[in-house]
Amino acid sequence: MFERFTKGARVAVTGAVSHAERAGADAITEEHLLFSLLDQEGSRSAFAVAALGLTDRKASIEAAFAQTRRRGGLTRADTEALADLGIDVTEIVARVEDVHGEGVLAGDRRSRRWWSAQRPFTAGAKSVLEKSLRIALGRRDRFIGEEHLLLALAAGPGVVAEVLAEHGATYAAVERALYGTGGHGQALAG
Repeated sequence: MFERFTKGARVAVTGAVSHAERAGADAITEEHLLFSLLDQEGSRSAFAVAALGLTDRKASIEAAFAQTRRRGGLTRADTEALADLGIDVTEIVARVEDVHGEGVLAGDRRSRRWWSAQRPFTAGAKSVLEKSLRIALGRRDRFIGEEHLLLALAAGPGVVAEVLAEHGATYAAVERALYGTGGHGQALAG
């Protein structure tokens, strides 16, 4: 599939690997893909990211991911669903952190794969890459560009799509920023 990626999409994927390495992560995640796209300049996705104001709110996006990691990776929707069942995630996190230390639910972000030069892609990151192919095909594009990666991240479900939506970058908003009001709308149906 990588041969179908444009140069910009390849740069985004290799940038995600660099983000994972700098973070000491065991694997490349959707979060790393997003931060790589936020770093790009001069591309269609960079224009969309800037138009949506995401480049100016990178610190806020990083804080939202840190908060999600602190909740053990639960989305706000997950937290609200548990609250409907009478489970207070905030209280559970506080109690666990009292016993085991702050941020324990975020997991050890340092690589345990020090012996390996390669980091795998998480299932979620692989799903984004596959979804970007479906989006490109749905738009009748021959190649997968970084704009398709951005749309795939916004399409969700999951933490990255939730954080993007909280920052005004829903799938529809990203599509408008990329293609104007005449986008294909239903290029991806879930």
